Amino acid sequence: MRLQEVAELFGVHEVTVRRWISAGRLTGYMVGPNTIRVHRDEVMALPHPIPTVGGAA
Repeated sequence: MRLQEVAELFGVHEVTVRRWISAGRLTGYMVGPNTIRVHRDEVMALPHPIPTVGGAA
């Protein structure tokens, strides 16, 4: 899935999805020089909604 698709699914910004990848919550795969994708199955296995870091609402 594209990061924008994941962001829309969870109602967050794409930067947040990138943070989830950096934090190890998702595995990002480089499919081009500037393109990251994640596996749909891994996204669907995430808890809904995802708890935010630091308890921010």
